[in-house]
Amino acid sequence: MSDMLSLDATDVRILAILQEDCTISISAVAEQVHLSQNACWRRIKRLEEDGIIRRRVALLDAAKLGVGVTVFVTVRAGEHSEEWLNTFASAVASIPEVMEFYRLSGDIDYLLRLQVADINSYDKVYKRLIRAAKLTDVSSAFSMEELKQTTALPLPLDIGK
Repeated sequence: MSDMLSLDATDVRILAILQEDCTISISAVAEQVHLSQNACWRRIKRLEEDGIIRRRVALLDAAKLGVGVTVFVTVRAGEHSEEWLNTFASAVASIPEVMEFYRLSGDIDYLLRLQVADINSYDKVYKRLIRAAKLTDVSSAFSMEELKQTTALPLPLDIGK
């Protein structure tokens, strides 16, 4: 049914806090969720060991780093075989500009989100993609404006009610 592990309301509050700022001290988290520092640390360790907290990262400003152009690329596969998928997925995984890569249902086979400096930079990625495997169609859409972007997952806030 669901892969969700058993969480209580305190776990969810800890996750909400860490999603906003993972650099917050254990003592500050503990204070906010009304636990001792040791009990809070044990919960965070369990959430990490259970794979709920996969890693802690810094979120960087793409524009300030010169890769502020977001491109969404849709791909239709040239064939549908495991060998083709392995070849294509391996090639895509080696392209640092690819931020996200999804296999889809429906008319489009794959969706990629890229961060690039400009159209010329995108063209270099495009050429790598078409060299990687036989593709039926590659279409691109350049983002004009980011209206919402978050890394915070929606949490089951109704736990414990």
